[in-house]
Amino acid sequence: MPQLRLALNQIDSTVGDLAGNGEAIVRWTRHSAEQGAHLVAFPEMALTGYPVEDLALRSSFVEASRAALTALAARLADEGFGELPVIVGYLDCSETAQPKYGQPAGAPQNAAAVLHRGRVALKFAKHHLPNYGVFDEFRYFVPGDTMPVVRVHGVDVALAICEDLWQDGGRVPAARSARAGLLLSVNASPYERDKDDTRLELVRKRAQEAGCTTAYLAMIGGQDELVFDGDSIVVDKDGEVVARAPQFSEGCVVLDLDLPAALADAPTGTVDDGLRIDRLVISEEPLPAYEPELTGGYAERLDDDEEVYSALVVGLRAYAAKNGFKSVLVGLSGGIDSALVASIACDALGAQNVYGVSMPSKYSSEHSKDDAAELARRTGLNYRTVAIEPMFDAYMGSLGLTGLAEENLQARLRGTLLMAISNQEGHIVLAPGNKSELAVGYSTLYGDAVGAYGPIKDVYKTSVFRLAEWRNRAAAERGQTPPIPENSISKPPSAELRPGQVDTDSLPDYPVLDAILELYVDRDKGADEIVAAGFDRALVTKTLQMVDRAEYKRRQYPPGTKISVKGFGKDRRLPITNRWREHA
Repeated sequence: MPQLRLALNQIDSTVGDLAGNGEAIVRWTRHSAEQGAHLVAFPEMALTGYPVEDLALRSSFVEASRAALTALAARLADEGFGELPVIVGYLDCSETAQPKYGQPAGAPQNAAAVLHRGRVALKFAKHHLPNYGVFDEFRYFVPGDTMPVVRVHGVDVALAICEDLWQDGGRVPAARSARAGLLLSVNASPYERDKDDTRLELVRKRAQEAGCTTAYLAMIGGQDELVFDGDSIVVDKDGEVVARAPQFSEGCVVLDLDLPAALADAPTGTVDDGLRIDRLVISEEPLPAYEPELTGGYAERLDDDEEVYSALVVGLRAYAAKNGFKSVLVGLSGGIDSALVASIACDALGAQNVYGVSMPSKYSSEHSKDDAAELARRTGLNYRTVAIEPMFDAYMGSLGLTGLAEENLQARLRGTLLMAISNQEGHIVLAPGNKSELAVGYSTLYGDAVGAYGPIKDVYKTSVFRLAEWRNRAAAERGQTPPIPENSISKPPSAELRPGQVDTDSLPDYPVLDAILELYVDRDKGADEIVAAGFDRALVTKTLQMVDRAEYKRRQYPPGTKISVKGFGKDRRLPITNRWREHA
């Protein structure tokens, strides 16, 4: 059987940084060539970053992407890699009108190209366009209508882009019809909890359907709310894993594959879903037989808590680095949420770039002040204390507030103080709110909700505790100091805005609350379905009322790392003005 050394470059890209992304592609192509690769691939839209959102609607950006691709092809040849075929994802536009979609020529396309001998030798666009969750690709793109096949050293390699594997039909059965020896899909698949197992089963299934070895190349890094976790996978035609890359780690997977020889009378014309085979022949002759050196490997999987924690670290690190923020500011209450956020920030940016502020009021307990100071000691972050009581007294002398308004004034004073320090010293503020609080509106606008980024915005409170415990346990196993004080984990959660206050004064116990929220928010179950799952109707009604009433608050909350199937923001889009009630 013919042999092929494949290089899958699991890299990070930054949206809009055509020059920087191009440099990374050249650098990793050089690395792939040094490893003796015969075919090199990069992720979906690696040249432009992903997702580009409404940048796709700017003709200037589309043209810049096309020009950058042409320049990249020439650059690769100039660097001595002209004979090495390189597959790169980028933003293109259609060259013909597509009446079926009501789109004229020039409509944007999510595309990829084969670069060879200094030119764009073959290009194709994603056939299946996702339009669910965070994806709006029907808003931006028109689909491709070809089945691209590139012949390299006597092996026919069918090419696909991300959703082409996730949906039935299209390029997977077309690869079988084209009698391909390898199906290679380039992807920018965002991270979600438990998605790694879903991906593996998907790739196994598609390999069996395509009847050939299948390689799934994934992006890593972060873009705004999204995190990309890598986890590239190669399986043989029977679905057995040949190689699996690490999660949350940039790198190049290089492996030797024995693949079927291309047919002399390979199919032509139109195949499944009306896809037209578009074949590029780079090299007909198989390589002289060689002893395989790189036969694959299986990177150790992270356990569930480490996986989620790693996603939160990568998300914050990418947001800060790609937006030019060097340091962050966290209000430290001594509670579990701010402690976890501070721990994530120290791991993402280094403790020297994390600034913590304790802002006690007359209601703040001594143990909370001590716990905040202990967190700073354990992590080594920069720490100061600024009491808000004098400010609070000044406001109360002028306004005479009572009840909830008095409580929220304290939160808003802290928010103002944090933003003032941010403005003065240049740190971005991290909002400490978790998904449970955001869901039911248990936060104060312009108070604890201020900030540029919410690292645990998509983490339910029960998971906050679990992640904190995992982080401490991981530190202990490495012989390090656990970053989060045990008291922050064990004490009852409280906003400490009035004497003796605890969260359960206003909310159900978090395990019950989170179970209801997971059904309503993440899975869109109605009140009757939630009650049927075993929950008290009065409690369900109260919880759903709180969720519905808090929509206007969530719209004003900063972005944060998405780790669930349905995070607040792009995933879950409900009108603020809305009189439909599940709980009526």
